[in-house]
Amino acid sequence: MSSLLVVSAHAGDFVWRAAGAIALATSRGQRAKVLCLSFGERGESAKAWREGKTLDEIKKIRRGEAENAAGVLGAEIEFLDAGDYPLQETPELVDRMVRVYREVNPSVVLTHPLADPYNGDHPAAARMALQARVLAQAIGYDAPGEPLGAPPVFFFEPHQPEQCDFKPNVLLDITEVFDTKRKAMECLPAQQHMWDYYTDLAKRRGVQLKRNAGPNLGLPHNTMGEAYMRLYPQVTGELA
Repeated sequence: MSSLLVVSAHAGDFVWRAAGAIALATSRGQRAKVLCLSFGERGESAKAWREGKTLDEIKKIRRGEAENAAGVLGAEIEFLDAGDYPLQETPELVDRMVRVYREVNPSVVLTHPLADPYNGDHPAAARMALQARVLAQAIGYDAPGEPLGAPPVFFFEPHQPEQCDFKPNVLLDITEVFDTKRKAMECLPAQQHMWDYYTDLAKRRGVQLKRNAGPNLGLPHNTMGEAYMRLYPQVTGELA
């Protein structure tokens, strides 16, 4: 069975950027797993800090929000609690990720782009996700499970794409599951200001999707989309 692995630096990233892809996968009976490297407790929980919450309280809040969002999407979620601001790249953390790759054996991997001048945690997560993917392919790497194949990797859209060298070459139609994505977003009141931003972004990407799909496919007027960049070449026997 096909499976989807999403490597998310913080508790909310997978919801804003990839909830449509996750909901599509689970709606088709596929396994989807979110690997959350941190809770976003230091850098993305300003409201809770201003309310005087402690670090442990904030972690608990963000964990609950992410679990609720994953539940709405029908996805599994695992937290590595590796810390944020900064998210430190370590061999130990990469090894933990390799073990997740081997266990999930993903058909597709989604993660952050490799550039983000506003948030170093995002490219750090991406670098580790790519390193772990390569190590999980190595037959001699000491981790349980069979060596990985070569799952394609797609970078999901960052908050400020123009500054992150993000030029989408894949537009995903998420119209049929957008209501599910919106419900998942609303599980994250710590970042309520993002709800409408990512709804509007889905509308804009939907417009671009229709334009690139051609005028005669009968797509609905309210098409919603998510944008991705494919890292590795597509292997195909037919150009289409």
